[in-house]
Amino acid sequence: MENLKKFTLPEMIERTCRAFPQRPALSMVDDSPWTYQDVKKQLDELVIMMQSQGIVKGDRVAILSQNMPQWGITYLAITGMGAVVVPILTDFHNNEILQIIKHSGSKMVFVSAAQFEKIGYADFDNRPLMVLIDDFSMIKPDIPKDNLKEFIQERKYDLNKLKAKAMQAIGLNKAEVQEDDLAAIIYTSGTTGSSKGVMLSHKNLVYDAYITVTQVQKVDEHDRLISILPLSHTYECTIGFIIPMLTGASIYYLDKPPTARVLVPAMQKIRPTMILTVPLVIEKIFKLQVYPQLTGNPLFKELYKLPPTRKLLHKIAGKKLMKTFGGKLHFFGIGGALLSPDVEKFLFEAGFPYAIGYGLTETSPLIAGCTPSLVRFRATGFTIPGIDVRIDNPDPKTREGEIQVRGATVMKGYYKDKERTEAAFTEDGWFKTGDLGVIKSKNFLYIKGRIKNVIIGPSGENIYPEELESILNEHESVLESMVYEADGKITARVFLNYEWLEKTHAVSKQNSIVSEKKLQEVLEDIRNQVNKNISTFSRIHKIIEQKEPFEKTPTQKIKRYLYLN
Repeated sequence: MENLKKFTLPEMIERTCRAFPQRPALSMVDDSPWTYQDVKKQLDELVIMMQSQGIVKGDRVAILSQNMPQWGITYLAITGMGAVVVPILTDFHNNEILQIIKHSGSKMVFVSAAQFEKIGYADFDNRPLMVLIDDFSMIKPDIPKDNLKEFIQERKYDLNKLKAKAMQAIGLNKAEVQEDDLAAIIYTSGTTGSSKGVMLSHKNLVYDAYITVTQVQKVDEHDRLISILPLSHTYECTIGFIIPMLTGASIYYLDKPPTARVLVPAMQKIRPTMILTVPLVIEKIFKLQVYPQLTGNPLFKELYKLPPTRKLLHKIAGKKLMKTFGGKLHFFGIGGALLSPDVEKFLFEAGFPYAIGYGLTETSPLIAGCTPSLVRFRATGFTIPGIDVRIDNPDPKTREGEIQVRGATVMKGYYKDKERTEAAFTEDGWFKTGDLGVIKSKNFLYIKGRIKNVIIGPSGENIYPEELESILNEHESVLESMVYEADGKITARVFLNYEWLEKTHAVSKQNSIVSEKKLQEVLEDIRNQVNKNISTFSRIHKIIEQKEPFEKTPTQKIKRYLYLN
C-alpha cells in the first residue's frame, strides 16, 4: 500500500481513487457497484453543489440516513472540502436529532427519503439547507408530504450552473485540509443516557485506520465487506468504511435490517471476506440456531458435555456456519461489548476466523485488536502499536485498573463542553476510558467492565455485572440479561428464550396465567445454576423477568440507566 503524504480523508480517498479507479467501491447488494472512478466523479460534483450553496471550510454538515453508498460519498465530500461532518444515528429520538442539528450548528443536512419526516417538517429557528441524499437534490422548505417521491424522480441539476454559482460565491478551489483540522462531530448515545459531541480530527480517524491495516489486520483491494452496523457509529465508520476506502476494498449494503432471511442470501451472493458485528448478533445465531442442533437429542446433549466431543461438534458446526456466510470469510470482527464465554468457546474451538476488538468513539475507535490467527481466548486483542495504553492505579493483587489512552487517535474534546472535556483527561494528558481492564503478556488487553457499573461486595470485593451477565446468558432459557444492585442486593433482569421454554417447560407468553408457577420455577433454576458457578460474594439474590427486549445503543449494549429505577 502506497504511503500517505498526510493523514487526512481527502488525501486518503484521492490516493485510493488514483490507485484503483476500476475496482468496485460501494454498492447495495443487488445493484451494480460504483467504482472508485465513479466515487471520485461524484465527490467532485457534490463539493461543487455544496460550494454553490455557500458551504465553506469549518461549516458543520449533518447526515441523517440509513446505510447506503451515498452516505459514504457524502461523508467524504463534506470532509474533503474541509467542512465538518455530523453523522446522526437514525435510532435517535426525533427530539434528540433536532437537538443535535441545533447544538452542532449544522448549516446543511443530507437526509434520506426514509428519514425525512423526522426533520423535514420540524420548526427550526434557523432552518438548515436540506439535501435528499438518495439523489443529492436540494429539498424545498415547503415541499408537500405526499410529493417527496415524485420530487426524487424529477430531480435534475445543471452542473455547469452550479459551477458558475460556486465560482461567483466562493471560488472552486478546495480548501487545504490539515491533519489537525476537525473532521467529524459524533454524538454518542451511551448506556448512561448522556449524549456528547465527540470531536475527531482527520488524523484521529485516518491514523487509526492506517495503523490497524498495517499493524493489526491486513485489508486489500480484493476484500469484500457486507456492512450491517450503522455507519453513523465510529466502529462501523472507521473499521467498516474508512479502512476499505483506504485500501481499495469493496463495501456492500443491505436495503433491509440484517435479519437471517435478508443476510444469508446476501452473503451467498457477495461471499464476503470480512464482516463486522456486535456480540448480540453472533450470540443469537449460536443460541437460536447452532446450540439447538448440537444438543437436539438426549444422546448429543450428553456427548456435548464431554470436552473432546464438544470440540469435534464445534468444528463441524463452524464449517457449516462458514458455508452459510459465503465460504470466503477470513475476518469476522466482533466489538462494541463483551462477548459471552460460551459463544467465544464455540468460535475458538470451531477454528472460526473471529477476532475481538476494543475501543471508544473518543479514540476513533480502536484501542486494541487482533487478527484471527493470534486470538487469545477472552482477550480483546493487543493494544495497537502507535498509541500509548496504561492501566491506572492497578489493584496490587489482580493488576486491574482503569484503561487510559494517549496518542494520535484520541479525540480533540467534546464539542462546546469544556467541563466534560477537562474531566475526561488526567492532568498529564491521558484519556480516561471509564473501563476496567488488565494488560497481560505481549500487550494483550482483557476487559473487566465499566467502572460505573461495578458493585462493591460485602467485604469490599469488586463485582462486575458484565461477568455475571455473561454467565447468565449461557443458560439455555436466557437471551439477554442485566445485573445491577437494588436495595443493597445483587439483582438480575432476564429476557427469556420462550421458543426454548415452550418446548421444554410448556411456558408460553400466550398462556401466562397457567405458566406463572412454572415461570417462577425457571427463574429460580436459573438463579441456582448461576450461583453454583460464582463466588459467594457475587451471588444473585433475585431474578426478574424482562418481558420485552432491552433497549440498546447502536452497538447493542443495554441502556442500563433505563432500568435502574
